[in-house]
Amino acid sequence: MRLRNIPGSREAIAESRYVVHEEETKAGCWHDIFENNHPIHIEIGMGKGKFIMALAKANPEINYVGIEKYSSVLIRALEKMEQEEEPLANLCFIRMDAENITKVFAKDEVDRIYLNFSDPWPKDRHAKRRLTSKEFFARYDQILTAEGRVEFKTDNRPLFDFSVESVKEAEWNLDVVTYDLHHDEVLVQGNVMTEYEERFSAMGNPIHKLMASRKK
Repeated sequence: MRLRNIPGSREAIAESRYVVHEEETKAGCWHDIFENNHPIHIEIGMGKGKFIMALAKANPEINYVGIEKYSSVLIRALEKMEQEEEPLANLCFIRMDAENITKVFAKDEVDRIYLNFSDPWPKDRHAKRRLTSKEFFARYDQILTAEGRVEFKTDNRPLFDFSVESVKEAEWNLDVVTYDLHHDEVLVQGNVMTEYEERFSAMGNPIHKLMASRKK
């Protein structure tokens, strides 16, 4: 369940130093925002921020942008950032709808896209809203570098099966597919778990993962 209606969340986000505002004016400017030329990795639907914050701490040579649509969820990530002893200079957040991603990042500006436990939008008529639909892969195609890739994790088997087919329909390379990440001795190395991943794996749900890249 999504958190909802947290009093003051929108106001806190508007005032936060960790949130980039007027994001649709920032396309092509992200290296200027971070004041370096490090690779840029983004997580779409970052939830409470556990995954992307862990990556930012472990990889100071990479810039991270966490994208979350819901103020009541993003506020939790901001609270975690405020608790850090030292600010994470290589991490910032945006509150936005992922459908506008091509207005926020320019061609060849993003090196990697993470999608973790995305909303399954289970009704067929909503398939285009799924972050792993061929429509979204068309958006990713516009912002990723030539060597960029998309990484997706979920415990939802129907969504994962749909995603595998979407990669093929989009005519991308399906570089990695596993239906049980935590029992894959190779892929599990260095795996950073999200809040949902910890919860679902503790329930015994297998975690599925794919990696996709554009065909040369």
